Amino acid sequence: MPLDDPAFVRQQYAREDNLRARRGLYEETAGPEPSDVLWEALVERSPRRVLEVGGGPGELAARIQRQLAATVAFLDISPRMVELARERGVDAQIGDAQQLPFADASFDTVVAAWMLYHVPDLDRTLDEIARVLEPGGALVAVTNSVGHLRELRELIAYPRTSDLTFNRENGTDHLRRHFSAVERRDADGTVTVRDRAKLEAYRDSLSVETEPVPDDVALPFLVSRASSIFVATK
Repeated sequence: MPLDDPAFVRQQYAREDNLRARRGLYEETAGPEPSDVLWEALVERSPRRVLEVGGGPGELAARIQRQLAATVAFLDISPRMVELARERGVDAQIGDAQQLPFADASFDTVVAAWMLYHVPDLDRTLDEIARVLEPGGALVAVTNSVGHLRELRELIAYPRTSDLTFNRENGTDHLRRHFSAVERRDADGTVTVRDRAKLEAYRDSLSVETEPVPDDVALPFLVSRASSIFVATK
């Protein structure tokens, strides 16, 4: 099922189990962490009014409030993710990034981390983000390369029909249609997986048809990771 199918997205994030299983794959990594590069980009902007769209359980939004003393609004399509964000003290609401319930120029920064490939109409979403940003404001977006986790995807025959619609390779072109300047920062490295159960949990979390993890998979299993942080200025 395509990653930008609304039914798929709602099913994937109805509970935190799938997200937890995917995060569990990254317990042993080498190279710059995408979350650190994202945080550096945010700190550089000294944001005061932030919107996070598709923010999952709300850890980043809570950190922005706590450490950057910014006012943060939060929107996610999943009621469960909104519930978890509210438990962290975040002003969170259920909503669709394709139709943001905010006035023009409401924010100086919008964060969209690993979520733009989930929206059915990417151009409409980017139009909405640009609309709610003030002049000179910026979207900080994170996504992966088409080669991200290549070895694991090959191992389980992950279907190419589920490739990301917004990725490292096409992200700049998409963003330039809506923003005056686009900067890309890459964060690449490796993941070492020593427990076959982590590979199985990741595979089971995907909700797409794949092959099972082979019984004789060699451990530790080394996987390449490749993510990019875009800073797109209005």
